[in-house]
Amino acid sequence: MIHSNKHPDISVIIPIFNEEKNIPVLYKRLKDSVRKISENYEFIFINDGSKDLSIFELVKLTEQDSQVRYINFSRNFGHQIAVTAGLNHCNGEAVVIIDGDLQDPPELIPELYTKFKEGYEVVYAKRKKREGESFFKKATAKVFYRVLKKITTIDIPLDTGDFRLIDKKVVHYLRLMPEQNKFIRGQIAWLGFNQTHVLYNRDSRTEGKTGYSISKMFNFAMDGITGFSDKPLSFVTKLGFLISFFSFLAIVVAIYSHFILEKTITGWTSLIIAVLFIGGIQLISIGIIGAYISRMNRNLLKRPLYIIESSNLKKQPHDD
Repeated sequence: MIHSNKHPDISVIIPIFNEEKNIPVLYKRLKDSVRKISENYEFIFINDGSKDLSIFELVKLTEQDSQVRYINFSRNFGHQIAVTAGLNHCNGEAVVIIDGDLQDPPELIPELYTKFKEGYEVVYAKRKKREGESFFKKATAKVFYRVLKKITTIDIPLDTGDFRLIDKKVVHYLRLMPEQNKFIRGQIAWLGFNQTHVLYNRDSRTEGKTGYSISKMFNFAMDGITGFSDKPLSFVTKLGFLISFFSFLAIVVAIYSHFILEKTITGWTSLIIAVLFIGGIQLISIGIIGAYISRMNRNLLKRPLYIIESSNLKKQPHDD
């Protein structure tokens, strides 16, 4: 049991979205794994607007184990916001973030903790293999993380997700980051500190299906890019100058041909293609600029990141 005058040695944050069938097995594996480290632990489950009976499974766990906490959102706010809620309410000396779909093995936690005790403030789990995922998802993820690494000034580790262990000092600084569009692995990389990794094979899902649709994956990628790089804006500016230069050359050629060579350049098709091309470039450029403006607008509105409908936290639940 946790002593009231002592913080847990380890907190585990688990975002949950429609994981009703996985929760009992997940809890057992987590408990078996964490008790190899310490009996003084806490599990914080965040129910992110699940449509199944996940919340009832979580409430049952709290009745069985006083070291289990749950936060129940009023609706789905997204994976990164759910993790943020866990970070806002955890108390452990070390904090583990792990998804609730059992693709990331809880049995790896003692190995992460061993590295932590060696003096590392961030120990992330690096994937060797990704079982049960489509070629499209693997390929797009691989491309995204390598592009992100190229266009940002921070060193975001390749082939890693949010499955990691972080020191309480890292949690403290994450709480000081107010942005609404969360990209937690990028924030942790930006903070620095002494980091290392542990290799593992990611398992396929045993129950349910992923909550990450293509649109959510795209939005997540945009949060990562707009939050940690301004190179897309620089690219748009350079592209604008390049197209303007070639347009100017085209004007010079047209004038020369008309007045000097006395040959007027005609061609409805070429004109329309040029207009459509430049119009497309303009729309893409406006979209990129709009993404940055949208990000700033959300931060200026200062709405709560999430709304807690119910919880068994010892302190009165509040909105952060």
